[in-house]
Amino acid sequence: MRFSSIGDIVLTTPIIRGLKEQLEGEVHVDFITKAKYASIVESNPFIDRVITIENKVSEVTVELESTPYDYVVDLHNNIRSRQVKSIVKTLSFTIDKRNLAKWVYINLKKLHLPIGHFTARCFQTVQALGVEDDGNGLDFFIPDDQAVSANILPAHFHSGFVAYAIGGLEAGKILPTRMIIELCREIKKPIVLLGGPEDKGRGEEIAAAVGESVWNSCGSFSLNKSASLLSLASCVITHDTGLMHIASALKKKVISLWLATTPEIGFAPWQPGEGSVMIEADCKKRPTSKLGNRGFEDGCVYNIDLQKIARHCT
Repeated sequence: MRFSSIGDIVLTTPIIRGLKEQLEGEVHVDFITKAKYASIVESNPFIDRVITIENKVSEVTVELESTPYDYVVDLHNNIRSRQVKSIVKTLSFTIDKRNLAKWVYINLKKLHLPIGHFTARCFQTVQALGVEDDGNGLDFFIPDDQAVSANILPAHFHSGFVAYAIGGLEAGKILPTRMIIELCREIKKPIVLLGGPEDKGRGEEIAAAVGESVWNSCGSFSLNKSASLLSLASCVITHDTGLMHIASALKKKVISLWLATTPEIGFAPWQPGEGSVMIEADCKKRPTSKLGNRGFEDGCVYNIDLQKIARHCT
């Protein structure tokens, strides 16, 4: 189980695949998550049933109690996941969140204690079951009815374009609009902006400032359709956000930008496509916090080489 968020759920998919393919006999895998994230895993062939909640685990108590599970794999380790384990009452395996190690790193800016990548820690969680990393990376399956064609784009995008996921859950993870405009002007290819409804206004501002080389799709497509559009790109520029992990699952060349957060916290791209690179801000205060939601107000985290980013798009 993993209740949130987009990227974290995508990062659990190698473990789901491993459980389905590596355990002996006929294996039935249920995955429990929040309803708003169900589309991430509903088309996953390694999952037999997706169980969803809106807010409370009690919504699915009867469903859980009526299923004779052999194991529970808890990849969230929070109040909700503990409630699930108290209902199911079977052998469980729970991820180590490394909270102390993260606290030391964020506050002292030194990796005194190992944190490790989240997906690697997920594999450690199921090590006793004999499940190992098969090296095939992340999974993200786009339903046929959610696939989009390059024909929806202007004609001059058909010979190749860069996808730029401009969103992020926290302000400290997102380049300011003026810098995105400057970066788009540096890139010598058409650019499709990707993001949710909350990014639509910024996308429109960027497209208006840069001109016809930028096409704003923010807020116009579902997550699966955005992923389908992303899959058509020659490379993907992305902040530390869910689309970064979807791009990795689709084996795209991922140019990930790290501002207030750092890859060492454990959520770097996992086995992305060839040529992928992580570009980090030159700021000694990083990471400013675990989530990138505070400590960045002086702008130090935006000290990043835009020309270097653009060069990786060639």
